[in-house]
Amino acid sequence: MTDEVAVLGVGMHPWGKWGRGFVEYGVAAARAALANAGLEWRDVGSIVGADTVRGGYPGYVAGATFAKALGWQGARVTSVYAACASGAQAVNTARAQILSGLADVVLVVGADAAPKGFFRPAGGDRPDDPDWLRFRVLGATNPAYFGLYARRRMAVHGDTPQDFAQVKVKNAAMGAMNPYARYRKRVTAEEVAASAVVADPLRLLDICATSDGGAALVLAGMEFARRHDATDPVRIRAVSTVTPRYPNTVLDLPDIATDSAAAVRPADGTFRESIARAAYEEAGIGPEDLSFAEVYDLSTALELQWYEDLGLCGQGEAAKLLRDGSTALGGRIPVNTSGGLASFGEAVPAQAIAQVCELTWQLRGGAGDRQVAGARVGIAANQGLFGHGSAVVAVR
Repeated sequence: MTDEVAVLGVGMHPWGKWGRGFVEYGVAAARAALANAGLEWRDVGSIVGADTVRGGYPGYVAGATFAKALGWQGARVTSVYAACASGAQAVNTARAQILSGLADVVLVVGADAAPKGFFRPAGGDRPDDPDWLRFRVLGATNPAYFGLYARRRMAVHGDTPQDFAQVKVKNAAMGAMNPYARYRKRVTAEEVAASAVVADPLRLLDICATSDGGAALVLAGMEFARRHDATDPVRIRAVSTVTPRYPNTVLDLPDIATDSAAAVRPADGTFRESIARAAYEEAGIGPEDLSFAEVYDLSTALELQWYEDLGLCGQGEAAKLLRDGSTALGGRIPVNTSGGLASFGEAVPAQAIAQVCELTWQLRGGAGDRQVAGARVGIAANQGLFGHGSAVVAVR
């Protein structure tokens, strides 16, 4: 039995603020993915939905919601929630079902109709919810956390606001070429610097928006793919969903304190580094084998941190990698060829699935003007709240 599964179809609903329900976006993405795979909904043996939530509570049972909207046909159903890592957890669940023989074809769907402005918890008292606590006790909104992380990079590594702005410039240039992106306009560093300060040193254009959107994948076993004339499909070779290790020595919201290293030796690397390392080990590759990467740029500074966490460069060398043009299209290791969250904004359940859509388009050679020449191996990485790791390695 192979450990790989084939990506037979990908589909998306464009990101934006459309004012409609998330089910509509997910169904549109699902139908596009099925059409891309050349399959019918009735051919699907299982559907896995990444849950749409509000304020920490699942508002909808996404798998069954999408199955009903597509038309009940008896497929197995699963719903998963892992905050921003929900899509990767859904992919991992689908892969496990395929490799265990429970289903030949699995449809993975995530969609959201995000609230206006920045995410915040719902009302009521939930003292056992760390996300509620960090808002109510600390007043630490997401942008505040992004700003603190940016300040840390400036203090530890010497990064500058100009470096952060260049991340936005790079991603906006690639997002301008992506028909599914919400923001399809190039920006200049001067425009970033002129945008309003949100959480010093980060400005409005340094921080991603909240968006509506949907994404879907049709995954299948390799034998099924061969029977349906997919002789050289994009294949998912690894999915990392690891959790952190004690002690954590760098504050990582929604946790509001670090853990003491007095009694336990610090782990060899940070949580985000362990996410990538697990994916590399499972796939049998290293960062030097990558053709490109999709990373979770909630803010421009956090994208730079991912360069180091993925091993694309050494610690403190991310800004240099950016300045050299290595992460731009045509560079040594393009990052966020989709345009990233800078161009899409957050539609939480769909984000990690959308990253795999981009991996697939690139590895198929179908990304148009943003195509990475000769792409053979790609990684998608992000992190969900509450210790949810998320990385997917795809190859062709």
